[in-house]
Amino acid sequence: MNMIIDFPGGARVDAHFGPFTVPTDQPAFGYQPDAPTPFATFLASIGTCAGIYVLGFCSQRGISAEGIRIVQSLEVNRMTGLISQVNLDIQLPADFPEKYKTAVIRAADQCAVKKHFEYPPQFSITTSTVPEPVAA
Repeated sequence: MNMIIDFPGGARVDAHFGPFTVPTDQPAFGYQPDAPTPFATFLASIGTCAGIYVLGFCSQRGISAEGIRIVQSLEVNRMTGLISQVNLDIQLPADFPEKYKTAVIRAADQCAVKKHFEYPPQFSITTSTVPEPVAA
């Protein structure tokens, strides 16, 4: 899947793929952003991906996902300023079946975003010239 990243103005940087646009923005001195930062969007992808797997697990078993939520918290390495641990707490309603509590953790653990942390891709960054528009 290719994404087109463009710069619609200000500190905005948007990603376009298929029929979707993911807007991002960067706060600046005295400026309130119109969208989350790229890093916040990245972090949200972790919890929402786990959520998709939890939702699928519940759906397959006819369990309502109402009242379930995931609280994501981070631990940061003070020396590097980088995230050292991501914690996901799947908060279940009191009537959630006890026999599925361990299994719902295993479901969330299958998250594709998390798997890419375990086996990170290589990056290649190049430049090219924007193609000239075709005359009609």
